[in-house]
Amino acid sequence: MTDAKNYLSLRPPASQLGLSIWCIVAAFGSYFCMYGFRKPFTSAGYEEFTLIGLSYKSVLVTAQVLGYMLSKFLGIRVVSEMPPARRAQTLLLFVAIAQAALLLFALVPAPWNFLCLFVNGLPLGMVFGLVLGFLEGRRATEALTAGLCASFILADGVTKSVGAYLLALGVNQFWMPFAAGAVFAVPLLLFTWMLAMIPPPTVADVEHRHERAPMTYEDRRRLFWKYATGLSLLVGAYLLLTILRSVRADFAPEIWKGLGQAAPPSVFTRSEIYVMFGVVTINGLAVFIRDNRRAFFAAMMASVTGFALVGVALVGFRQSWVNGFQLMVLVGLGLYLPYVAVHTTIFERLLAMTGDKGNIGFLMYLADSFGYLGYVAVMLARGATQSNGNFLEFFLTLSLLVAVVSAALLIGCWIYFAAKTRKHAERIEQIPA
Repeated sequence: MTDAKNYLSLRPPASQLGLSIWCIVAAFGSYFCMYGFRKPFTSAGYEEFTLIGLSYKSVLVTAQVLGYMLSKFLGIRVVSEMPPARRAQTLLLFVAIAQAALLLFALVPAPWNFLCLFVNGLPLGMVFGLVLGFLEGRRATEALTAGLCASFILADGVTKSVGAYLLALGVNQFWMPFAAGAVFAVPLLLFTWMLAMIPPPTVADVEHRHERAPMTYEDRRRLFWKYATGLSLLVGAYLLLTILRSVRADFAPEIWKGLGQAAPPSVFTRSEIYVMFGVVTINGLAVFIRDNRRAFFAAMMASVTGFALVGVALVGFRQSWVNGFQLMVLVGLGLYLPYVAVHTTIFERLLAMTGDKGNIGFLMYLADSFGYLGYVAVMLARGATQSNGNFLEFFLTLSLLVAVVSAALLIGCWIYFAAKTRKHAERIEQIPA
């Protein structure tokens, strides 16, 4: 009855289950809405424009990713040092700047408006860390963060579908991104308010998962160098993973076209729904593993399995055992298994089992910054991907390369942390259930 009254009065419920549901809804909704300010522009082709001989859409994608990448490097400091009381208002400020950039994208003549998408990506890259800060360091963090990660798996397809529908309604391709952002503005306000209402971790949460506090430069330096080898291997795998995930997301229309299948607006959403449920279910189950060390290595195993699934999907497609839709779903499932595991469990349990001072924001932005740096390098090296090139073949080759190399890096990371943490006494075993 108390929880029902809290829901009706728009306050977080007092029970653990009720509060967890509140957190998941708030985190999922706020980050889902952020994608409405970032991804819809990729639904348009912009085929009538070029810039210094390059595909204009690829220039736009690269410009936004450059801003997003720089945002990740800035986030190493900004997110790790952010006081909890300022997270919600900072989130809204960042999204407002991104929407203003989309307005300028519509007003500034093409092709020079590509600079507006650089500005659009610059603040949005720090939103995830701000949202994650409300969820980490809790006994239910994996389940909560799995709900958050479900948002970017599903939102990637849904927001592109929204963009495609707006284009089908006759909205100009340069005004469409701003219009899509406007669609998500009011829901974003509601979900951000819900985030701001989430109480801090309880005493029991801190006992199980260690206190998470803002970090100074010295804190960040000490934590990295303590585990430099393992973190470097993990960041290397995450870098390759981010490249593949971003290529699959930003050039989904081109990949579907190469597969020879019709790609109506709904297909972006339909394929990601299967991926979302599979990935969230598998990674969310880590919340039931109380032992932090076992949970950490279970997440590593799930990650390596994900890369193996990508390899199986590629072989199946080459042998005509799976069709184009099944390929997209299987590759999506395989790459999001490790991607989400890093977000939900690997960094969370690393801090919990070692007891080192830190927060997930620092570790995630350390990985993300190099991940997006790698994506930008691939975009530039490929000549910003000419629109008339064989993009499907590029995607298949990249998928195989990422699966093989990333799996090898993760196995090395596994061996390193197995040796490094073998003598760590598990504090959780001494804590009553």
